[in-house]
Amino acid sequence: MKMSIGGRPAEACDKTVIEIVNPATGKVIDTVPNAGPEDVDIAVKIAKAAQKQWAKVPVHERADILRAFLALVEKNKEDLAQTLSAEAGKPITEARGEIANIPIGFQAFIEKAKHLYSEVIPNGLEAGQDTTICITLREPIGVVACIIPFNFPCDLFDQKVAPSLMAGNAAIVKPPHQNPLTLCRLVELMIEAGVTDGAIQILTGEGAKAGAALAAHPDVHKITFTGSTAVGIATAQAAASHLAHISLELGGNDAFIVHKDADIDLAVEEMIWGRMYNCGQVCCASKRFLVHNSVRDEFVSKSIERIKQLKTGDPSDDSTQIACLVTEGAARRVEEQVNLTVQQGGRIVLGGTRNGAFFEPTVLDDVPRSADAATDLEIFGPVVTVIGFDTIEEAIEIANASKFGLSGCIFTGDMKTAMKVATSLECGGVVINGASFYRSFEMPFGGYKYSGIGTEGVLSTFNEVTLLKTIVLKDILG
Repeated sequence: MKMSIGGRPAEACDKTVIEIVNPATGKVIDTVPNAGPEDVDIAVKIAKAAQKQWAKVPVHERADILRAFLALVEKNKEDLAQTLSAEAGKPITEARGEIANIPIGFQAFIEKAKHLYSEVIPNGLEAGQDTTICITLREPIGVVACIIPFNFPCDLFDQKVAPSLMAGNAAIVKPPHQNPLTLCRLVELMIEAGVTDGAIQILTGEGAKAGAALAAHPDVHKITFTGSTAVGIATAQAAASHLAHISLELGGNDAFIVHKDADIDLAVEEMIWGRMYNCGQVCCASKRFLVHNSVRDEFVSKSIERIKQLKTGDPSDDSTQIACLVTEGAARRVEEQVNLTVQQGGRIVLGGTRNGAFFEPTVLDDVPRSADAATDLEIFGPVVTVIGFDTIEEAIEIANASKFGLSGCIFTGDMKTAMKVATSLECGGVVINGASFYRSFEMPFGGYKYSGIGTEGVLSTFNEVTLLKTIVLKDILG
């Protein structure tokens, strides 16, 4: 599959390619260009010119074009889902769900864009301004680099591309190098739907090559990045060199707190949803399970029983609930992290083995507070690390000991306790009696500390991808 630059398929200038491998089978399913700085420069120059033309398209016409794109997505939804499942190792049922989210996300951003009204600061609000009126406008920021991770490529495409385009920007998509095919196809469908040539482009390639060049380009005005904290910091440093605006949604090590009065059966079901979905490859997945010692044995035994009911298998099988990780290398990293946690005092009570890119759902009990997994070690796989506590204050202390602060959750029957925890956790979102794996398109989503800068969501993204201008009608009433 080719990149899309200036509305046309394109190869890398140096003709190099990346093989895209189905992680479940190990077979090469396609190749994509491995773009470099020269390709980035070409795409950015085209985007800069195209943005001026796209911005002239009235908002209602942009909305019609993106709705035409959604009609093409609907027509091709099964092919898109099959592609996503094959390249990412995602269970086909989850892949279909992610494709089904595209119209939900796009329609929400389309509706919001049509209601981005100007504000008026009337005369007479302060001394000396009795005859002057100010009007505020939201204007496009320019060229937006949308750097997207492997775990939910389509969901993040929705979050980044839809508002960027509806605001009148040009968007350059940098998809994950492991699984770029579905996003390449979505960009093709956008071009087919009528987005101005060059206003939407996609550059495939390695992050260190294409992504780094895109972040450092002086004519990229906004970078919206979702990925690891280390790469996010490097991206922010590159953006600072040319004062590009930046939004970062980075790693997390979310605390899942189960208090002594919690509904354990509910907590176990939410653990399945919040930790096993997408084989645990979720930034806001619950990763540290802080369980009151009086109910810890019950939580662990019921978790083991429930996890054993999950069907592991081929991602393309409709009955599969747990498939593989995105690459065999990713599974090896999880294996190494589990082994380290055991060395540091944890005890494997379920799972713990790897087969290629498949890693068995795993439960680690007796994980001490001193273990890396209890603070800053983000295990990106289907692993439940159980850490005991005796008081809710202790649980809050353990939760806040991490450098990360993406999301968190608390299970309790006492709403006073729930609100105490929710207001004490140092993170961007807290779920009460549900897993931290919660993200609607409408809500602002983002983290504290090393988990990021800024937020995404219908409520807030347009503030991130636009510039605020004030027009002063000086002495208009004089």
